[in-house]
Amino acid sequence: MIIDVHSHLWAPPELNAMGLNLVGSDGHYSGMEPQISDDRYLDHLQTLFRALDLVGTSFQMVSPRPFTMLHSRGARLVDVWTRWTNNAIAQQVRLAPDRFKGMAGLPQVPGEPIERVFPEMDRCLGELGFNSILINPDPTEGTGNMPAMGDPYWYPLYEKMCEYDVPALIHAASCCNGRETYANHFITEHSIALLSMIKAGVMQRYPDLKIIVAHGGGSVPYQVGRWRAERGAFPDLGKGSLTGKMNEAGGTFDDALRAFHFDTCLHAPESVELLIKVVSPDCVCFGTERIGSGSQINPQTGRSYDDMKPDIEAMPFLSDGDRHKIFEGNARRLFHGLPV
Repeated sequence: MIIDVHSHLWAPPELNAMGLNLVGSDGHYSGMEPQISDDRYLDHLQTLFRALDLVGTSFQMVSPRPFTMLHSRGARLVDVWTRWTNNAIAQQVRLAPDRFKGMAGLPQVPGEPIERVFPEMDRCLGELGFNSILINPDPTEGTGNMPAMGDPYWYPLYEKMCEYDVPALIHAASCCNGRETYANHFITEHSIALLSMIKAGVMQRYPDLKIIVAHGGGSVPYQVGRWRAERGAFPDLGKGSLTGKMNEAGGTFDDALRAFHFDTCLHAPESVELLIKVVSPDCVCFGTERIGSGSQINPQTGRSYDDMKPDIEAMPFLSDGDRHKIFEGNARRLFHGLPV
């Protein structure tokens, strides 16, 4: 079975039309809820089914499309839109439970405690049957100074995740600062999140925490030499430094890196190969975002950029056991409720 841990909601366009009305009214919606019939939704899903079957993907974890989450737009808007989005994910899962499982979006609002997301998290994990959450490391969307994910601000969420025994996919949302594109922004934010969690010893503080960093870990696995070198050059730095934290926890930077998991959503086989070699097959989960930004055809291969299965199958340094871990086994260790 091929399990894709990184995919996003494939709802009919009526949902986004309702979202535009919601934004236009600044969150005033007078009790309206999107009403998309099962027949309409199922008809829309046929395109996604064909796209998954074409590349051999059996099952997907479904999360909100991050750039639509509106986290910097204020609490009233965020609360309503997050609930609508999670309800749409639940409908998609209910219509095809053999293909999808829900990953909850969180109503994160800059400047407010992270505990504000707990009621929606409880609803999704308890009532809707989701088995994971999506975390935006920068709900200011590039416009503010958000505490990095090693900061104690985030610790109540980590404790809650451990209580539920659910993983999170770290995936930045939109970018509104004008200096970066959306794709630039999430690469930067994933790098900041990962390095700050390593520096703070988060995985040592919460040994049961399950974290997947989207898009191959940002820049970190590809700049790993700099972080290895920093530790080697300054072995006696204090506890406030990255290397000091690693010395305190025991082990190398690579040991710390391998406490996390990473997806393969990089759209380039050479990048995926480097990721696997740096963090090991034990820490890599198949993820493509299909249908998404990588679904365009790569003229060099004639396949879509997100059709990564043949590339991983062709990597000669991987054993059959390694490929099983990447395609399925690691996901089964992290997520509850996956189909047999």
